[in-house]
Amino acid sequence: MPDGLPNHLVVFAKAPVMGAVKRRLAADIGPVAATRFYRATLAALLRRLGGDPRWRLWLAATPDRAGQDPSLWPAEAARARLRPQGPGDLGARMARMLGPPPFGPPAGPVVLVGSDIPAIQPRHIADAFLALERHALVFGPAADGGFWLAGARRRPAAPRRLFGNVRWSTPHALADTLRTLSDCLALLDTLDDVDDGRAYENRHMR
Repeated sequence: MPDGLPNHLVVFAKAPVMGAVKRRLAADIGPVAATRFYRATLAALLRRLGGDPRWRLWLAATPDRAGQDPSLWPAEAARARLRPQGPGDLGARMARMLGPPPFGPPAGPVVLVGSDIPAIQPRHIADAFLALERHALVFGPAADGGFWLAGARRRPAAPRRLFGNVRWSTPHALADTLRTLSDCLALLDTLDDVDDGRAYENRHMR
């Protein structure tokens, strides 16, 4: 907590409703199994990360109205402060959460993670906040070319067009994001997300 400001961890999540989550995975293993996997992964993530005193936990929900219905979420969501993601593409919603209040969390470094990376552990989050003591931005690369974590010190403010012109859900997402950035950033370990049947089977074979 540099300068005495709290760290903020924001988990980006869709309401775990069948047909609305993990559609690529559902095409391979079926919508019931895909929704069950997503809900279990989200619950486990919130359970692992929610009780750590080194940061405050937030859950950025989409669709926005889902954050007003606790019955949609696993019980572990009660550990987090709920906040709507708001409108726009993924980049606009992430940039909003890395910005100042009232959309972003109160003052202090912010780290964003998705809810479909089963390997995330508290040490990964701690490493991200440690990196933000020396760098303005931090990213966690995903094996598919995207990223599983993005964080900003917010002093100075994150770049306004940080996520502009990014080809989301492609192998170019991280490269597009980093193209306009300088050496003010740090990169963490590469982790795997679970977006399709092959990744799902590989995870269960480990």
